[in-house]
Amino acid sequence: KEFWDLFLVVIQLGAILEEILSPEQYEANIATKKNSADRVEFAVKLPGYDDGYVYLPIDAKFPLDAYEQLLAAYDTADAAQVEVAVKALKTRVKSFAKDVQTKYIDPPNTTDFAILFIPVEGLYAELVRAGMVEILQREYKVTLAGPTTMSALLNSLQMGFRTLAIQKRSNEVWQVLGAVRSEFEKFEGVLDTT
Repeated sequence: KEFWDLFLVVIQLGAILEEILSPEQYEANIATKKNSADRVEFAVKLPGYDDGYVYLPIDAKFPLDAYEQLLAAYDTADAAQVEVAVKALKTRVKSFAKDVQTKYIDPPNTTDFAILFIPVEGLYAELVRAGMVEILQREYKVTLAGPTTMSALLNSLQMGFRTLAIQKRSNEVWQVLGAVRSEFEKFEGVLDTT
């Protein structure tokens, strides 16, 4: 069951990436760390130096059992059970973040942070409420993202890609305009001669 849950999460994350980014802007199932066999589910290719790129690793995790225990604890309305369930969930997500940091973050080949995708908004909200966003960023350099947050993050990256493309193209436009001006000057000289 856990395998299928994770499989569905990866499909969900892939659909979000496919909807927002073009296929050449990310890769699936790739080793982002040099000389490593560990493969992250997805990595966004960010512009790097010398027309190269840097990977932004995105790993998908779904601690379904810990989340279900938390929901069950809420149903009992027992504060002690809720506290135990929150602690277990936090421990589980911290272990995921440590795993992501160890396996996939490798500057300068990657960004110095990675994204941990959480597929359910309710679970993401629980983690935010528990202060996990700051803890994971500070201790593991891992950013949490739910489906909505992931979409917003990818849309921001897409805007950055467009801005870079425009900047690169503006140099080409100036070169073309310079060539056109040169051709017009030649044409003017031929016209005067005629």
